[in-house]
Amino acid sequence: MKLSHQTIELNPTHPFVIARGGYSHHRNVIVRLADDDGIEGYGEAAPNRYYGESVSTVIAALGQFKPVLERADPFSLESIEAHLNRILRGNASAKGAVSSALHDLVGKRLGLPVFRLWGLDASTTPESSFTIAIAENHELEMRVAEARDYPILKIKLGTDRDMEIVRIVRSAAPKKRLRVDANAAWTAKHAVRMSDFLAEQGVEMIEQPVAANDIEGLRFVRKRSKLPVFADESCLAASDVAKLTGAVDGINIKLAKCGSLREALRMVHAARALDMQVMAGCMIESSLGISAIAQISPLLDYADFDGAALLSNDPFRGTSIAGGTIRLSGEPGLGASPAPSVDLSAAFQGA
Repeated sequence: MKLSHQTIELNPTHPFVIARGGYSHHRNVIVRLADDDGIEGYGEAAPNRYYGESVSTVIAALGQFKPVLERADPFSLESIEAHLNRILRGNASAKGAVSSALHDLVGKRLGLPVFRLWGLDASTTPESSFTIAIAENHELEMRVAEARDYPILKIKLGTDRDMEIVRIVRSAAPKKRLRVDANAAWTAKHAVRMSDFLAEQGVEMIEQPVAANDIEGLRFVRKRSKLPVFADESCLAASDVAKLTGAVDGINIKLAKCGSLREALRMVHAARALDMQVMAGCMIESSLGISAIAQISPLLDYADFDGAALLSNDPFRGTSIAGGTIRLSGEPGLGASPAPSVDLSAAFQGA
């Protein structure tokens, strides 16, 4: 297989701000794998500095992966991913992009969507939430109005005015289902106090209330919270699931954290074996990245696939969450392709 890549810039409609800060522009890396017959598979890396990644680290990782991929059989998915893990620890977004491209290529060669290869039913997907990022009060009202077609909103918290933010969103959306995500910004005791308030506001879950390494803090919150508690930053891969037993009600899977679609499947099965609920989410990504993680959506209880819906310039078409309904493409592979106005052919570079 031939490996190439290009960097793309994604522009959210509004600055995407969470407890750790935010950006007005995001740079991701598109990976392309082409086999000897000219069939191409695509994947997207969404590097996040919280996990020590950047566009530069992704490109460097691809350079190390190239010799393995050039001589690999694309159907040997397990052995390829195991080999990449031996080459580099971490670098999950780079590995996730390669995994997506491999699955895309294999699906295209077989003429089937990836979710069909896994025996999944596209009609059983949950609804996706739409994120309301941290903003000034008047902007919050505007963003809720813009999200009028989405029945579930996820509110980003982790500020000194969290209660005010929730009240504004609830007032602007009195009938919508609400979830909150503190992105590890609270102490355990504060999270418990917030859970009482959030329950009164009709919020249905709290995501990552405390620091990623504070498992006992999660356990403290879960025992006292009136709402279910989900782990995101505390759960990167399948090996993290067991240590969260009794500390959370569920986990949030992201391709840019776990590093492969096959690892995402392992996380689902690990969580189910331990009687946990399962959610999957995304970073700021195009519809290519969303189409990759959405392949597991029939296995989920909750989904947060709004990364592309938040953009003003989505260069791909694929899985849609219009109105909150996840619509998987029936096209082979990941079911994603460049938007009609986008020509990616001339921009790819050898890794």
